[in-house]
Amino acid sequence: MGIFERLVLVSSLVPLVLNYPFYPPTCYTKVLVMARELTQWAADLKMDPYTGYCMADIPDLYLDVHNACVMHKMRTYKSLIEGLRRRRCAYTRDVRKLDVTMGQLLYIMSEKCHGELAFTSHDCAALERNQDGRWNY
Repeated sequence: MGIFERLVLVSSLVPLVLNYPFYPPTCYTKVLVMARELTQWAADLKMDPYTGYCMADIPDLYLDVHNACVMHKMRTYKSLIEGLRRRRCAYTRDVRKLDVTMGQLLYIMSEKCHGELAFTSHDCAALERNQDGRWNY
């Protein structure tokens, strides 16, 4: 094996080693990551001094992708965000991006991952109680 061939082999293995543990993204992992990001993002927007005044009337967001009520919760939250248009902060980039990302998650869960997701509970009140950021698995 020549030096060039070893160099090619090493250069092709380096990205694999750097990304270890490598797992192919599944629909479930994508939904799980997006739900965590949206929950944190909504909390950050409520605490932000620029958007906090108009997000104060919107309830805290807690997304548990294992709860069957999460779809209704996301649709309701998305409509509340869209209702902020009469206020100035609804046009900020962060609030708009939260709205768009919530729509993307709804689409992914309802259309793309339809057969992959398994809801383990149907407790709508749990989504209201668990607003402290804990993830129950």
